Amino acid sequence: MKLKVLPPTLRQDRRYFAFELIGGNRVDRSDLLREIFSCASSLVGDKGSSECDMKLLDFEDSKGIVRCLRDRMDMTRAVLASVTSVDGKPVIIHVLGISGTVHGATTKYLEGCTVYSPEEKT
Repeated sequence: MKLKVLPPTLRQDRRYFAFELIGGNRVDRSDLLREIFSCASSLVGDKGSSECDMKLLDFEDSKGIVRCLRDRMDMTRAVLASVTSVDGKPVIIHVLGISGTVHGATTKYLEGCTVYSPEEKT
């Protein structure tokens, strides 16, 4: 049985946060992911965290993209702001901008970076 793809009118609207990690040391993707979800759980709880539907799409060279639901942008931004350390190293997540598409977030805010290229991920 083949699953049908939802038409655009029935899909949930998402927003994409382009960010850079400010801190002196190199940070591993899995450590950053663990810290983001730990801060989300302590700030908005498990229910609020699941309502945000956050996902770290890609992260390399201290830049990355986080996806969330459009209705929960404020909550997601608060979660990203609450991250103060990763693996015991002090860091700041600086949101460069928010876009409605991955391509828009990459071209506008992560110029010159190959952080997320869907063509390469297939």
